[in-house]
Amino acid sequence: MAFGPLKIRYYGDPCLVKKSRAVKEVGPVERMLIAAMFETMVAARGVGLAAPQIGINEQIFVVDTGKETFAAINPKILKSGGHEVMEEGCLSIPRVLVDVKRAKTVLVEFTDMENRRIQVQLNGLVAKVFQHEYDHLQGKLILDYLSPKDRLKILNEIKNGSYTGKVLGHDN
Repeated sequence: MAFGPLKIRYYGDPCLVKKSRAVKEVGPVERMLIAAMFETMVAARGVGLAAPQIGINEQIFVVDTGKETFAAINPKILKSGGHEVMEEGCLSIPRVLVDVKRAKTVLVEFTDMENRRIQVQLNGLVAKVFQHEYDHLQGKLILDYLSPKDRLKILNEIKNGSYTGKVLGHDN
């Protein structure tokens, strides 16, 4: 059943900085929401989308890196290892690119669409996408990885229309 893409919330929307609540059980409503989230993510050409980005503060996100595709409900990061800095963008902050230091490998746990608890180790891009989307559920955005000075600079540039899409935060 297709719903058409949902409306993505943009920087400044209070939903994006609010901590999300746990989902009690994955039922038909949650499955329909997840299907609509996948459709929205694909339409926006993203690799991940968290429920707060569509105005729902519940612990749900979807991922599709081209190799791995899954929905994560009530996710947890149990362990992480190694770090690297990688350029990231966000569907809720269009055109903004930020260098973010993330773990290369994460051991994660989440509930899937069939209410099974999954524990898996993720590496590379899918590990980074998982961490990015997990941050959304905590009310954290890529701009939070910038220094206050860089964050203010980029927000002022966005506001006055002079932002060029350059990557900030390389000194993480």
